[in-house]
Amino acid sequence: MSNPGHTIGSDTIARTIVLALALLNQILAIAGHETIAFTDNDIYQLVSLCWTIGASLVAWWKNNSFTCIACEADEWRKARLEQEKKDGQSDNESKG
Repeated sequence: MSNPGHTIGSDTIARTIVLALALLNQILAIAGHETIAFTDNDIYQLVSLCWTIGASLVAWWKNNSFTCIACEADEWRKARLEQEKKDGQSDNESKG
């Protein structure tokens, strides 16, 4: 189970990308192919692109209800969660 307070830092992502590029370059060199030449700016742009793609995917993954049925289902789910919360509070009060 993931820890909701845990976040992956940009430095970790940058190091991971640099490592992946280094490994890819090593594989290309061993195979006799031309290696990838990259600068610090290229790495910055790649990390920035990855963050943009990641943020876009996270934003899209969130509940995006476009149809009337989906909006009604959201309302039903919200009401159900509120009812379950009330039921749980009343159970705790009767036990206390």
